[in-house]
Formats: sequence, structure tokens, C-alpha cells
Amino acid sequence: MIFKIILSSIRGDMKFLSFLTIFLTTLLISSMLNITLSIGNVVSKELRSYGSNILVLPKGNSLSIDVGDKKFQPLKNENYIDENNLHAIKEIFWRNNIIGFAPFLTATIDGKNIVGTYFDKNVKVTDEEDFTTGIKTIYPFFKIDGRLPKDDSLDEILVGSDLSTKQNIKLNDEINIKNYKLKVVGILEFGGEFSNKFITSLKFTQELLNLQDKVEKVEVSALTIPENDLALKARKNLDSLDQVEYDLWYCTAYVSSIAYQISEDLKGADAKAQTQISDAESSVVTKIQALMLVVSLISLIVSSIAISSLMTSEIYRRTKEIGLLKALGANNFQIYLNFALGSVFVAIISSLVGVVFGYLVSEIISYFIFSHFISISFIVIPITLFFAVLIALIGSLLPMRNVINLLPAEVLYGRK
Repeated sequence: MIFKIILSSIRGDMKFLSFLTIFLTTLLISSMLNITLSIGNVVSKELRSYGSNILVLPKGNSLSIDVGDKKFQPLKNENYIDENNLHAIKEIFWRNNIIGFAPFLTATIDGKNIVGTYFDKNVKVTDEEDFTTGIKTIYPFFKIDGRLPKDDSLDEILVGSDLSTKQNIKLNDEINIKNYKLKVVGILEFGGEFSNKFITSLKFTQELLNLQDKVEKVEVSALTIPENDLALKARKNLDSLDQVEYDLWYCTAYVSSIAYQISEDLKGADAKAQTQISDAESSVVTKIQALMLVVSLISLIVSSIAISSLMTSEIYRRTKEIGLLKALGANNFQIYLNFALGSVFVAIISSLVGVVFGYLVSEIISYFIFSHFISISFIVIPITLFFAVLIALIGSLLPMRNVINLLPAEVLYGRK
């Protein structure tokens, strides 16, 4: 009997409006939740397109002494990293999070600032024979007029745009460096620190300096998650972590833990997290998540008020039915249960439809903002269902004072 009453109560315009209200609310909540849960990875990917977030230096080169307003690095350029060991960067525990890396070796010859690096070089990595890396990978925003030089070439060169303008260097020109003649195969636009430099293959710079198999530093681009209090605590003092905290930190893709593991596996090197990038990433993600949380809370409050208003109208429409139920012995809780179950049924159906459209909206938003789709977080489904049921229950509870005040005799005799 109760099911017949509930089924009869979910018909009509009021229930359609309830369905529409909860559908729109759950659509908003599910889309916001899906974006919020995926925003960390999305922002991380976007920031990775602007450069590296881990810097690898030879052991001792990262040591510095501050004297007044000057910084002295007594061991700078005294040590080098062996190029043959760089494959270890891609063989750590978080190997799948390593997007790429690029080694660098600088030289100044006859007033020319030269940087040797990888462009798009195949590096032999265990279980990943086709892995290629270089500035093409870690600096995807670089714009090249022409093309990149070939890796290991001794006769091709890339020129920064500012330098090419100052010295009127054009494509296919020849640059003389010591006894080498190099052809300009590309002009680097928007190169930042490379705009006033000549960029060659790493092998060429090693030949110039007679430093075969040596590099000064390595820039690494890794996918990480925003740092939290645990990561900040580890950054300040790793020894302050207890065993449980250490294991959790070590097995989480923080930029600091990935850098630490690179230092462990890469002989003769220290890896340091570029904290400016990771801090910016954490700040952006936190603010976006806070904004979406506020929007979701506001939508919950507004939808609860809307459901409450619709329920008040529904109670007014069914006043005689309520009076009859009271006259037959139904108490206030049973009447509330009748209305609440009908609302919950509508909420579940509308929330499931809202989640589907919410996923679609979140993908559209992500594509227009980040130019690619995000992954679907299935945890959104139970969370959205919970909020939909909560809205229905709260919205049904608030108008119950009208049911409590109804007297069966007055209602049945038409006095209310």
C-alpha cells in the first residue's frame, strides 16, 4: 500500500520541477567534483609544458655560501655528471611520472655563449627502448623557425632569436666556432634564457671542452601531485618524519620525493625540486578547489530552499489527503516518510541523470580550457547521490511544520 501511495505522490508538475531542480544541482556538483578531483593532474601537465620542475646537479655543485649580497659556489664547474648514467632518471620507482629530461653543458668560446643539450634523443632505458627525450620534450612551447639540429651532430646549430637579431644571423648561415663550421638550421623563438645563446648538440660541446661523457646539469620534467603538509615537513627536515610518514611521503608522487629518488639512483648527483613551480601548482590547485567547493555548497543551499518551496506547495495541494491519513491514524513521521520517500526516489533518478550530464559538461569545460579531456572519477557518483538524497530529505523536512499543524477535522470539513 505504501508503494502505491509513493508512486501516486511522484506524479504531477511539482515532481517534475523537483526532478529538474535536483538534476541541475547534481549536474553542477558532479561536473565541479570531477574537475576538482582531476585538476591536480591537469594543472601539473600544463605547468610541465613550461619547463622542468627538478634540477639535477653534480654532488657539491649545489653547495653555496652567502657573503653579504653575493652567493659563492666554490665547487661550481669542478664536478660533472656522467652522461652514461642519465638513464637512471627514467628507471626510478616513479619512472612513469618522468616526462623527460635534458642534460646541459655550457661553454664560452671567442665570446660566443654555447649550450650543448639533447634535442630529441633516444636514450636506452630498461624496458623502454623507444624512449626519446630532450628540450623538445621538456620545453614543448619552444617555437622553432626551421628545425632542431640532429642529436650528436657536429655541423648543425640552433640560434636564439635575440642573438640572431643582434648579429643578423639567418637560416642556412654558417657559424665558425674554433675549427668547426656549423650550419644554422633553426632560429629559436620565445627561448627565454636561450634567446642569446647558440644551442648545439651535447656531443659538440663536449668535443669543444674535451669533456666527453660529461654534463653540468640535468633538467627533469615530472608529473607530480600538489604538496601538502607532509611534503612541506619533509622539505624542511626529512629526518623529522617518523617511519610511517616517511613511507607515505616516499611512495607519493610529490616533487620532493621524486627528486630524492633521483638522487638515490643517479650516481654523483643531487636532485633538487624547483619549489617555485611546485608551490605555484599547489596554490593554483588549492584556490580552484576552494572556489568549486564554495560553488557546490551554494548550489546545495539554493536547491534545498527550492525543494522546500516545492514541497510546501505539494503539501498545500494534498491537504485533504494528509487530513484523511491523520484521521485514519497516521502519525506525523509516517506522513513525512511518505513525502520524503517520494522525494528521495525522484532525487536518485534525477541525480543519476545529472551525473551523466555532469561528466559530459566537465569534459567540455576541460577541453575548452586545457585543450584535452580529463579522466572520469567514479567516486563522484556516490558523493553526488549522497548530496541529492540529502537535498531531498532536508527539503522535505522544513515544510513539515505545516503538516504538524494540520487538524483532520478542519481539513475534512473544508475549513483549511
